[in-house]
Amino acid sequence: MTIPLPNPGAPLEHYVSTTPFDPAQFEALSPGQTRVHMASQKRLMWWKFKQHKLALASGVFLLLMYASTLFAEFLAPYNLHTRNVEFIHSPPQRIHLFHEGSLVGPFVYGRRMVLDMDTLRRVYSDKANDVQPLRFFCRGDPYRFWGLVDSDLHLVCPAIGGQMFLLGTDRLGRDVLSRIIFGARISLTIGLIGISISFVLGIIIGGLAGYHGGVFDLLVQRVIEVLQSLPSLPLWMALAAIMPVTWSPILVYFGITIILGILDWTGLARAVRSKLLSLREEDYVTAAQLMGAGTARIIGRHLVPGFMSHLIATATISIPSMILGETALSFLGLGLRPPITSWGILLTEARSVSVIAFYPWLLFPMVPVVLVILAFNFLGDGLRDAADPYK
Repeated sequence: MTIPLPNPGAPLEHYVSTTPFDPAQFEALSPGQTRVHMASQKRLMWWKFKQHKLALASGVFLLLMYASTLFAEFLAPYNLHTRNVEFIHSPPQRIHLFHEGSLVGPFVYGRRMVLDMDTLRRVYSDKANDVQPLRFFCRGDPYRFWGLVDSDLHLVCPAIGGQMFLLGTDRLGRDVLSRIIFGARISLTIGLIGISISFVLGIIIGGLAGYHGGVFDLLVQRVIEVLQSLPSLPLWMALAAIMPVTWSPILVYFGITIILGILDWTGLARAVRSKLLSLREEDYVTAAQLMGAGTARIIGRHLVPGFMSHLIATATISIPSMILGETALSFLGLGLRPPITSWGILLTEARSVSVIAFYPWLLFPMVPVVLVILAFNFLGDGLRDAADPYK
């Protein structure tokens, strides 16, 4: 059987349908498969991320934590510097709902203090008949919201003339819960600023090393090896110690942030370099070069977006190390200094074993540090899995 050939010069028959494409036809045939095939990359990543329940819960928790830093003055029951000299080292108070079988609502019992003359310790006990209902959306200690607006509105306050120390007080009678809420503003933001500095250095240095290679790549790798061979904590201590003592707390804050950012770029730079070494040989990179695109445009516009999901996952793992770095430096007395308040500064109250034995509630600032670090690690695991939704 022979197949007739078209006449020379005659147009070939057009076999492609000219009818408009109707996605509804495919959805009617296979809704689930069509939904996946027609989804964008971002939507696929979101579907994959939602399957990681622990990562999703961690993301919600971190969003709430960072949102709380915007309204710390409103959420804290007391002002940051309010002292209750009659209740120094007061243990945490319990919230009750019922009094003598009757529903009263959230309240705490008033307290009395007796000085133990044998041990010279303050001993606190509840007053059984002194019911102090908590107030919500109430007027309390005055503050200046973000240093701009004067206000005294709080989410929850003690009863008028009463006390409410849900996490106890420190050696100056300051509420530990309020200081933890204020300390989150510094401890959480220092990780974001530090990772921004680390990302800029890591992408630029690692991108140039991976794209150009040669002598520059060799020098960068040797510098990275030297920096990574140094122990982190002693290096942080040495760099933090050289900051002048005359600097203001704000300058010290930015100094610590820059130190953490400068020392954390090495791992990211190597990850960027390894990715660019494999991507620079792709055809679209060659096409961009032939069209006259410069190095900065090729790296920033064509190469980096190809593994941006990997960079996001790396960031979520790097931020906890910076939070721990600030906490460790402040705990050792080489980081931030009062009147700035961070979780590391709050933990300096518990450096003595005797203090921990007598006043264990001073370790409560360690709880948000642990929870935030775990949340970032779980979030990083979820983002890393979602980065490749086709697995």
